[in-house]
Amino acid sequence: MPPGGGGPMKDCEYSQISTHSSSPMESPHKKKKIAARRKWEVFPGRNKFFCNGRIMMARQTGVFYLTLVLILVTSGLFFAFDCPYLAVKITPAIPVVGGILFFFVMGTLLRTSFSDPGVLPRATPDEAADLERQIDIANGTSSGGYRPPPRTKEVIINGQTVKLKYCFTCKIFRPPRASHCSLCDNCVERFDHHCPWVGNCVGKRNYRFFYMFILSLSFLTVFIFAFVITHVILRSQQAGFLNALKDSPASVLEAVVCFFSVWSIVGLSGFHTYLISSNQTTNEDIKGSWSNKRGKENYNPYSYGNIFTNCCVALCGPISPSLIDRRGYIQPDTPQPAAPSNGMATYGATQSQSDMAAATPLLQSEPSLTSDELHLPGKPGLGTPCASLTLGPPTPPSSMPNLAAEAALTDILPLKDEHVGHQFLTPDEAPSPPTMLAGSPLAHSRTMHVLGLASQDSLHEDSVRGLVKLSSV
Repeated sequence: MPPGGGGPMKDCEYSQISTHSSSPMESPHKKKKIAARRKWEVFPGRNKFFCNGRIMMARQTGVFYLTLVLILVTSGLFFAFDCPYLAVKITPAIPVVGGILFFFVMGTLLRTSFSDPGVLPRATPDEAADLERQIDIANGTSSGGYRPPPRTKEVIINGQTVKLKYCFTCKIFRPPRASHCSLCDNCVERFDHHCPWVGNCVGKRNYRFFYMFILSLSFLTVFIFAFVITHVILRSQQAGFLNALKDSPASVLEAVVCFFSVWSIVGLSGFHTYLISSNQTTNEDIKGSWSNKRGKENYNPYSYGNIFTNCCVALCGPISPSLIDRRGYIQPDTPQPAAPSNGMATYGATQSQSDMAAATPLLQSEPSLTSDELHLPGKPGLGTPCASLTLGPPTPPSSMPNLAAEAALTDILPLKDEHVGHQFLTPDEAPSPPTMLAGSPLAHSRTMHVLGLASQDSLHEDSVRGLVKLSSV
């Protein structure tokens, strides 16, 4: 190394090393400052979440707010205008019973609307790819060509064959009784129907609450309508029918709302009571999937054959946990740890090699050759000039006689095994740019990589004589 060349290079390299090595140590701390995202924030379905993922609803919730307004306004008018008169004239138990029914209706409604109906998680990319391979193998189209449209599997449930359909959106085979909701864009386990009045799908995890909601709402509607008519009749006996309507106009509004809604609500409650007693879903009943008679071929395999047992299973059985874990945290990708090293020797060698490659065009175009290619007599390699760079000053790459001389020298000289460890330069050994090629440690190490250490001096003299002779020719 020339005098005075190590100091500036040493200072430059140490300053660059400290900057480069500090960035990997700072990146983990910066990542920790970023708030971890929850799974509901990247949920693929068309749903809305509130309260940090605790509340899950469908995206179309306008009809749900209409349901809330109807229940709240009707009940509020009843408690404000009818209950005071009825509590005095008949019994104070009327507002108490009405209040219990009202809170039960609101509780079951909110529980149905704000809960996970039983959404099935979508397949991960790896799971979807593995399932695609299984389908291709089963259909005989592993080459990636035409795939038959039907994708089904058959399972036996209580002696009845049930087909499992493939969902192209969720990339899964849906379990029995599951279906894909087009409004929420989710596969729901034991899918019953999508109810806009509650603003959510009705499935395995919230069906019992939906049934209790419509059943209690039926009782509340009938209760309010009956006692509103009673209130109007009692007032009309005292002051006449028209005066009774003038004294309590809110009762007229309540009676109209309850009259037009009681039929649909009571009818819906009766229909779902029938479904629970036979252990069917609305989706299965509309499609006509099963027959109620056990002796027929398409009997319902999910029915227990007893109305009481079916009702107990639907209303009193355990609630399965949610499968989507919407409040869980997204696991970040674990960074790959870098290979342990001191950083200085490797950086010095890299900087020296990059500077030498920039100063010498021949090094930039040097191909990578193996020892087998160097030993072939009929293949003079152009990648060997690095071994002859130590003989003198660098020559331009356009000098054809010198390239031929170097190729001939490669065929003459014996080669050693290439499994020699690479040498890395420390900042003290790194050469300065003006004198990089003449006697640089990197060129010396590459010469030792091809030639033996013991015969270096003798080969040096022989190679000089051979180059002079070949140049003269």
